[in-house]
Amino acid sequence: MFNQTNNLLHFLTYRTPDKFLNAFDAYAADGNLRSVKIISSLILVVSGISRVLVFLFYEEAIKIQGYDQLSINNWFQLAFCAVFFGISAYLTPKQLSLRHKKIIVLAFVALFLTSSFNISYIISLHNTKNTLFVFLVGIVTASLFFAIEYQQMKLLVVYIIALYFSATQFSELDNQQKIINFMAGIILGIVLLSFSRYSYYFKSSHFVKIKELEQKNIEIAHLNNQRGEILSFVAHDLRAPLNNIEALSQMMLLEKGDDGEAKMIYSSALQAKNIINDLIEAVRANQPELQKETFDLNPYLQKIVYKWETNTNRKIIFSQATERLRLSANASKLERVIDNLISNALKFSAVDKEINVLASKVKNKALISVKDYGIGIPPELQSHIFEQFSKAGRKGLRGEKSIGLGLHISYKIIEQHQGELLVSSVENQGTTFTIQLPLV
Repeated sequence: MFNQTNNLLHFLTYRTPDKFLNAFDAYAADGNLRSVKIISSLILVVSGISRVLVFLFYEEAIKIQGYDQLSINNWFQLAFCAVFFGISAYLTPKQLSLRHKKIIVLAFVALFLTSSFNISYIISLHNTKNTLFVFLVGIVTASLFFAIEYQQMKLLVVYIIALYFSATQFSELDNQQKIINFMAGIILGIVLLSFSRYSYYFKSSHFVKIKELEQKNIEIAHLNNQRGEILSFVAHDLRAPLNNIEALSQMMLLEKGDDGEAKMIYSSALQAKNIINDLIEAVRANQPELQKETFDLNPYLQKIVYKWETNTNRKIIFSQATERLRLSANASKLERVIDNLISNALKFSAVDKEINVLASKVKNKALISVKDYGIGIPPELQSHIFEQFSKAGRKGLRGEKSIGLGLHISYKIIEQHQGELLVSSVENQGTTFTIQLPLV
């Protein structure tokens, strides 16, 4: 019970956080003006149709109980809705200040509730069963379609209670009935305040959540940019000493021949340099436009496979396409992708296992497949292998390290070519990576 009371008080006293108050005020004012336009146009249509029906069936219409009062209220609705529709339709939100928007909305809601009350009051004089129905519809409509601040809503509540009180004072009811009706007016005022606060709370809290998400996204984007700048800065600064180490180790190899220590220094410098290149590629926000050229796929792949066979002791089998396949692509970037796929195939398969590279065609696409017969990729990791700094990165069979960037960069390169990079793998049976590229 205590919690429920606290929740109720929270809704009734809720205020938009100061940080977002001005933004929500402007947003709510524009939304309220749109509601004025929509509701006033609907009332104009309904009131207009009612007036036309009265004109067409006048003899039958005047027999309706309370016709004269209802007719006056109908003209009242037509007049005030026409004015407010004109204001909301022909004056753009930019032409009105926030204060003027709030005044227009408050005045419209007050007149709308007055009209609803008039209809209920007129009907109640002749049919006590439907005393409050129309007025309750007006209260619910005003609560749901308008986000009105607490102070302004209190004014409306006081106005409604005063309106109800005035109507009972000028009626022919006895004092007991007047007191009952006055209490009913207070209850209706509380209902209006409660409903409007619920509506205001949900609209405001929804707006605040959206704004908080927008701010979080901005912060995340800023942090990503900072991370990229830092990584890029570090990577560029590390290149110079690594180039010196690489050059010195090459000189040592030339002087001493097959020196184990010099070879290890050269290999480590080269590995570090490749990691730096991957980092720069991965954090680059704006990818340069691809410079493409047109070439035949079969001789292109044959050259890459020959390079790998020459530099490794592994068996790499190349199966050419049965027909000529021509691509429009960036040859060096595509080679980088294929090199990465072959490197992974070698890394995760035993030295006595062959690697298959296959070129083929399906419809209007060229397919380049790199297949190994190694340890495969566990099913739970397959959905993560193309992520940046992927948690699917693993050490190779001979202890080769991975920072989880190679496949991510490869995926981005193939995307730049309007192609796809797909994977199919079974643990302990092998993995096949397939590049799909559009043919010329």
